[in-house]
Amino acid sequence: MATAAALGLAGCGSDSGSGSDGKVALDLLVPSYGDKTKPYWEQLVKDFEAKNTDIDVTLEIQSWDDIYTVLDTKIQNDKAPDILELDAAGPAYGAEDMLYKADEIVSKETYADIEPSFIDSAKIDGQAYGLPTVASTRALFYNKTLFQQAGITAPPKTWDELLEAAKKIQALGNGTYGYGMPLGSEEAQAETSIWAYGAGASWEKDGKMTIDTPEAKEALTFMKRMIDEGATQPNPGATDRTNLLDVFIQGKIGMIEGLPPIVGQINEKNPDLDWDIAPSPTKDGEPVTLGVADYFVGFDNGGDKQEAIAKFLDFFYQQDNYVKFNDNEGFIPATKSGAEAAASKPELKIFLESLPDAKFYPATNPAWAQTSGAFKSDVGSIETKPVDEVLATIQEKADASG
Repeated sequence: MATAAALGLAGCGSDSGSGSDGKVALDLLVPSYGDKTKPYWEQLVKDFEAKNTDIDVTLEIQSWDDIYTVLDTKIQNDKAPDILELDAAGPAYGAEDMLYKADEIVSKETYADIEPSFIDSAKIDGQAYGLPTVASTRALFYNKTLFQQAGITAPPKTWDELLEAAKKIQALGNGTYGYGMPLGSEEAQAETSIWAYGAGASWEKDGKMTIDTPEAKEALTFMKRMIDEGATQPNPGATDRTNLLDVFIQGKIGMIEGLPPIVGQINEKNPDLDWDIAPSPTKDGEPVTLGVADYFVGFDNGGDKQEAIAKFLDFFYQQDNYVKFNDNEGFIPATKSGAEAAASKPELKIFLESLPDAKFYPATNPAWAQTSGAFKSDVGSIETKPVDEVLATIQEKADASG
């Protein structure tokens, strides 16, 4: 986010809308999610150009490690892409008047088809600039075999039920853990947000980070209780999500929060695992979950490309094209029609049903990047430090970022 603000004074591309052959030239920059990303985009561009012979699309795919640097360089050199796919760092450029509004780069029909919660998650001062591409909510993956062995008849809906179930599984021994709690540096902000949102917390109010709140304290206090009562794996503060999910896939963890691509990983690595998915437990059982999305944005580069951008994005969001994209990458569609098409897949049912209740990071706030980093470095210390002290430390770092 800070990068977007810092580069706000740089002009966007000043190229005209047409190439030397009279066609409209669009530059498309997207991240790579895996081996299937490149073939998908190459075919989509080919199919689009066959139907729109007056438009040429130049495709560029970058890794998530490199795309931010590449984008910064392009903007500094007055060569911003016409269409960009990125996380909430993309819509953040809307604060610098560099982007078309979201409803200007797709048709009314396409815009109405997108799940409103995902559009709302990246608004800036009430205005949407980003259109969600891949969507992800979190849900509770649980091991049915361990549940049966521990005498647990149903997945927990509340924190108290979660703690009780986790302790029963932990008591089985044999190196099994009741609940996997990854509070290491990889994604501690996600695990913490799932718990905090489940207590009614919010990380932002009136543009300011709100970390040290009664709701957050209640959530972290219960997380600490889970650790203190031996319901988790040892040393959660040093445990990263990816490694812990592998332990779940191996059948050694009773419950863990996960996202849609984990379904494919289980099918690939341990197809014999007897597992299922349930909504994320919350303080009182009311539905809420963490939502994450990546977005398309359209840069207003001075040429008359708005109509061509809208044609391309409408083509992308056509049901067949869009569902295939999400199937390839292992995520859930952020459109209503896409969700209907994916509803036949039972493993996605809980994720799809949780979309309206998804709550997001305040990722378009410039202070979120440093706040997220503070969660990653500090929240794991609830194992050894008072919750009040940990929250105060994270709040201080959030405030220092402006």
